[in-house]
Amino acid sequence: MSPSPPTIAQLLEARIQTLALTLRPSTVEGYRSTGRRFLAYLSTAFPQVQQLSELRRDPHLLGWFRWQCDQQPPLHPKTRHNYLLCLRRLFDDLIDHGYPLQPDLIRQPDFPLLPEYLPRPLSLSDDELLQQELRRTDDLLSNALLLTRATGMRIGECIDLTVDCLRPAGEHRWQLHVPLGKLRTERLLPADEDIQRIVARILSLRTAAPPPRRPNGEGLLLPCRRSHDAFYQVLTSALADAGQRAGCSTHATPHRLRHSFATEMIRLGVSLPALMQLLGHKDIRMTLRYVEVTQVDLQREFHTARQNALQPHRMPVLPVPQGLIEADLPGICQAISTARHLLEMYRRHLVEEKERRRLQRLDKRLLAVASQLEMIATAEK
Repeated sequence: MSPSPPTIAQLLEARIQTLALTLRPSTVEGYRSTGRRFLAYLSTAFPQVQQLSELRRDPHLLGWFRWQCDQQPPLHPKTRHNYLLCLRRLFDDLIDHGYPLQPDLIRQPDFPLLPEYLPRPLSLSDDELLQQELRRTDDLLSNALLLTRATGMRIGECIDLTVDCLRPAGEHRWQLHVPLGKLRTERLLPADEDIQRIVARILSLRTAAPPPRRPNGEGLLLPCRRSHDAFYQVLTSALADAGQRAGCSTHATPHRLRHSFATEMIRLGVSLPALMQLLGHKDIRMTLRYVEVTQVDLQREFHTARQNALQPHRMPVLPVPQGLIEADLPGICQAISTARHLLEMYRRHLVEEKERRRLQRLDKRLLAVASQLEMIATAEK
């Protein structure tokens, strides 16, 4: 007697266990939760469906979509989006391994539209009031929050900072080592005098704090007598209380400090690629979500650009030899450099793109000749 084929539940669990070899436990739990919800729906609405080959888009998957929309209280669109994403990944993996499953059970139009994600920085006045209150309080928690605001770190990354997080980066320069965080990456942030002062203050307050209870807590900058998640809640409550004492017009959360840092950096002239590195993002589209550009910013940027446009465009002028050039290697190199400069000046006045490209190719040849001459001059020395 041949064994019965594996059920849908067994196959989904097998795929999830395979994903657990490379994914984080929280991500694996998301896949497992999705599988449980889908199987619970099938066992209630279609108990006769047990094999992958029996699954159909209509009515099984379309019914599951409607069932999620009818939940009370309603599921957030992001939650439903994640459920569909996880289940589609599991289905695609099963198809890739040769299991009899119909393709396109979940299609792109099935995903719910997500609400627009807007930057959430504090207003300039609220941000200033909050920082003044945190400096006035000057305890361990307030300095930890000030460090988060000054660096743009995630609050979880601040909790995991080590005692030796400040590292030298050259003469009179320091950098802050941010440990492995949300995206399983670490980075080094420039540390100015304000950041150095905050870290020094935390170290001085740390000596008077009770010893930490967390495993390996002795080497952490913030001595925590609770778990990581519990300490996160302590910092969140401390920030909310400081916001109320400061008279902020909106609710202050640790992540809004990160949004405020990103918006401030953009206003100070930091480029988006550099800001992406500071925030520890892997995708610049995520960085754009953190930046708020107000009408005041638009007015300032627009008028600055217009003023720059009115300035005459000036080419850098290289010295052109006036007398006779010596027939030696330095003289030849100087002549080639002058010729390249004059070619570039002439090229920029051309209109036809074909002619501009021809001069670019000629410039590359001259550059190659100059490089060979430099190698000959170096060998002769």
